[in-house]
Amino acid sequence: MQQIFNFIFKNSILLLFLLLLGISLTLTIQSHSYHKSRAVSSANAMTGYVYEQINTVEAYLNLKSQNDALAAENAQLKRLLYNTQDTANVPPVKVPPGVGNFKVIQSKVIKNSYNVYENYLTINSGSKDGISKDMGVVSSLGIIGVIENTSDSYSTVISVLNLKFRLPVKIKKNNHIGTLTWNGKNTGFAQLTDVPRLATVVKGDTIVTGAESRIFPENIPVGIIEKVYVDKKTNYYTLEIKLFNDMTSLGHVYVIENKDRKEIIQLEETTTGNE
Repeated sequence: MQQIFNFIFKNSILLLFLLLLGISLTLTIQSHSYHKSRAVSSANAMTGYVYEQINTVEAYLNLKSQNDALAAENAQLKRLLYNTQDTANVPPVKVPPGVGNFKVIQSKVIKNSYNVYENYLTINSGSKDGISKDMGVVSSLGIIGVIENTSDSYSTVISVLNLKFRLPVKIKKNNHIGTLTWNGKNTGFAQLTDVPRLATVVKGDTIVTGAESRIFPENIPVGIIEKVYVDKKTNYYTLEIKLFNDMTSLGHVYVIENKDRKEIIQLEETTTGNE
């Protein structure tokens, strides 16, 4: 307490000056509308700036929950999209939960390999989330791979960047089909083989999943044609496809279940078995 009194005594002149200055400013502001409006404006600006900074910090701290919410919303939208007859031109239709051929499950990549010949991913969803072998995996940009194995809480995915990967796809503009593979050379490109020479193909044409796939819905984006080669032995095209996905940088993904897949396969096997 004695130190406080000593401080006031030593700085009494300065403190008296500040007190009188504060009183004079208050009287001036209160008696002049211009000064009052300027003071209020300055106070509002300062308050707004403080609130803005607080909001920025809070928004940064909430990024994870916001991203998760957006991913969940995207999964819902994709389920609606994949269960329409034409995914290239979506009519205004609402598909109730549990209805439709395709189920979409939100997940996230927690491990990703892309620098060997047989690359796999690990996602943080498993059998308890409804995931099983041979389900498709996509991102907001296009296909990523196919579920290979599952545990209760995790799944491994055979990547597009895997020498064992095979997927029937088509050229969007004319529906000519081929097989998507990877030659192990470049993480940004895959190859489309077995495309007949009668197909009209040019650089920039879009490649999407075809109706022949029992894993993915039709018209899921894959990439665009970068180069066109002719295999003189087979007289088929081999197309260099620039993938829409950056396979070296993956986050939120969506696992797709075709509910009719087993029924279709069983029917086809029965049909070929009777021949």
